Amino acid sequence: TTSNWVEKTFSSLNQEERIAQLIQVAAYSNRDDAHRQEISALVYRYGIGGLTFFQDDAVKQVELTNYYQDKAKVPLMISIDGEWGLAMRLKNTPFFPYQMLLGALSKDKLIYQMGAEIGRQCKRMGIHVNFAPAVDINNNPNNPVINFRAFGEDKHKVAQKGISYMWGLQDQGVMACAKHF
Repeated sequence: TTSNWVEKTFSSLNQEERIAQLIQVAAYSNRDDAHRQEISALVYRYGIGGLTFFQDDAVKQVELTNYYQDKAKVPLMISIDGEWGLAMRLKNTPFFPYQMLLGALSKDKLIYQMGAEIGRQCKRMGIHVNFAPAVDINNNPNNPVINFRAFGEDKHKVAQKGISYMWGLQDQGVMACAKHF
């Protein structure tokens, strides 16, 4: 079972390797070979636990994910910050609506279905965690970061729509992460 594999793998690591498993670093598919070598060293030499990919295109990210996974003693946890899908970070991928638009929907089932499709796409890319959705309440007009990234101003509506999105992701085997607060 998965639990047995986790216990066996964890017990095979020394203290330094266990600590390294807690570290996740930013990785870019649009940078040069020096960046690739730097990330490779962190994976191979230090045994970091995961990578969060930012920027470029899906094909390059999949190639790098496979490359880094081959170097890892323990499989890496791969993540992305993709609130409106992979297109938030990767060119030439489907773009889903911003959360502000989703906040206007009366049927949360559509948000669930969107989350499930984003989850399906993440899974095909080898992504285990999507740092989404944003569950901030859009209650400060002076905050330029939240705005269109929020489901709305009503905390109950925001919570329900965020939960629908998370269920969609998680039903596809991709962990969700409610943020920013």
